[in-house]
Amino acid sequence: MSGKPRLAVFASGTGSNYDAIFHAIERNEVAAELTLVVSDKPTAKVIDKARNNGTPTFTFEPKVYPSKAAFETEVMEHLHAANIDWIILAGYMRLIGPTLLHAYEGRILNIHPSLLPAFPGLDAIGQAFQAGVKVTGVTIHYVDEGMDTGEIIAQEAVNVQPGINKENLQKQIQTVEHRLYPAVIERVIHNEYSRGGNTTT
Repeated sequence: MSGKPRLAVFASGTGSNYDAIFHAIERNEVAAELTLVVSDKPTAKVIDKARNNGTPTFTFEPKVYPSKAAFETEVMEHLHAANIDWIILAGYMRLIGPTLLHAYEGRILNIHPSLLPAFPGLDAIGQAFQAGVKVTGVTIHYVDEGMDTGEIIAQEAVNVQPGINKENLQKQIQTVEHRLYPAVIERVIHNEYSRGGNTTT
């Protein structure tokens, strides 16, 4: 055992932020162990990436469980077995329920592709694009029981250039995400961030 904080990344999609975190750890930019990937979509691309990188995975299908508490209880068993210290949400498309919130209070982080509180929820980039805003961005925050309502840790703005399409705006935002998220994770898991004092860049 290295003594480093042990991370579980929760993801539902392609896993681009999982990739960014994995490689930041490899480069010693984040002093942690990426110990588990959890996905509610067994065929998600993030699972293939995790397996290729040798990261253990746990997948489940929520519809086969009687309740959120039931599948979160099983998730908890895998987190405990892997001695997970922090849950890192990276495109996980489900609200975290009380089972996980209580067990990991203050130790669940999320990244969201907007400057919260603007454009919470699904397709934040599309929401910003449709609204015609000139500036959007990235937010990293603690997770609470609401949808993208937890205490903000860090934000970075992204200018929406005239004439840009949604796909290119998404690429710009992801570039920021892949740099900002590992840096913030490193600060937070090593107690270099004081709650109540968020950082805006």
